[in-house]
Amino acid sequence: MIAARGTHFFETMVARRAAAALILAAFALTGCHGGGGPQGFPKATVTVMNPVKQMVTDSDDFPGRLQSPETTNVQARVSGVVTETPFKEGALAHQGDVLFVIDDRPFKADLDNKKATVAKDAAQVDLTKAQLDRSQRLLQTKVVDQQDYDIADANYKQALAQLDADKAAQETSQLNLEWTRVRAPITGLVSKINVTVGNQITGGAGNGTALTTLVSVDPLYCYAPMPERTLLKYLDYAKKQGMSVRDAHIPCSVQLENETGFPHKGYIDFIDNTVDPDTGTIQVRGVFQNPDDFLVPGLFARMRIEGSAPYAALLVPDEAVQTLQNEHYLLVVEGDGTVRSKTVQLGALFGTMRVIDQGIESTDRVIINGLQRAIPGSVVNVEEAPASPNPSAAAGQGGPG
Repeated sequence: MIAARGTHFFETMVARRAAAALILAAFALTGCHGGGGPQGFPKATVTVMNPVKQMVTDSDDFPGRLQSPETTNVQARVSGVVTETPFKEGALAHQGDVLFVIDDRPFKADLDNKKATVAKDAAQVDLTKAQLDRSQRLLQTKVVDQQDYDIADANYKQALAQLDADKAAQETSQLNLEWTRVRAPITGLVSKINVTVGNQITGGAGNGTALTTLVSVDPLYCYAPMPERTLLKYLDYAKKQGMSVRDAHIPCSVQLENETGFPHKGYIDFIDNTVDPDTGTIQVRGVFQNPDDFLVPGLFARMRIEGSAPYAALLVPDEAVQTLQNEHYLLVVEGDGTVRSKTVQLGALFGTMRVIDQGIESTDRVIINGLQRAIPGSVVNVEEAPASPNPSAAAGQGGPG
């Protein structure tokens, strides 16, 4: 009984508000002369349509920024004079491609010197080994004493150690020679060059000359802030799939400022571990393949994240939804032409179309034009909409509005 009385009261309030608006309009038109009440007017004409039944997917849109997964500042490991820059600024460099060439003649000379030292050490090892073998035979025949043998053994071990040390120095020289070719550490787009042929550059960790920058572009990330209430929805969505939201690979898509329809498809691969208490948001990241390098790091993008599995929904133009005292309702026309109001529960907004979760049937004739003239309880003339509006939900995705 309480629910019935509440519905009756709501419909009465709707009718009173519509009637009052119509009376005021009548007085304004007649100048308060001979207008009469609304019962003296001819039947109003309204346009109706049936709710559009369509498969849709709830989603949420967030402002985001594209970012490269890998960014590296290219520096030389050795110092020297640049002799070549065999790459094009802005071009795609693959991992291992030569970006800069440093004059390698001093490094070749140093390597040759180290090789000669190693050869000399090897000869010294052979000599001391022969002396040690002879001392061992003479020790057995008592020609030399133990001390002479120990000296020969120490000389041999010392020669071996010197050979190992000089081999390590040779390997370092070999590396230095290889490092005169500065290669791309990752695959990515090359920025402008900061040095040209003939420049003396400094190598080494921490204080080396910055030569250029590389950013990887395939795939690309899009970072966006997600409100915590939305996060809770996605946590529930992933839980229903029996996995964490980070492992669910929830589908997402992005569009740039000059695009529509969110053409670039990807999935969520990362959600931060903490909600920012100052903003009430958490960082989420989508990953997108970019084989044609169309997406560029740093661009603003809108990211759409799917928040549900596809489901069948009834949609009506959002402008048909009326609101009174925090209640939402639609005006419908019954078979005899009588206007009735129906309290509804709203769902997601898909462009200009609104999902109605509860309150209407697919056969209802919803008033979409002439709402100002439609009074609940009155009888109206009906015109069918020439065609169902092409909902912006044609892509099957939308979010709260």
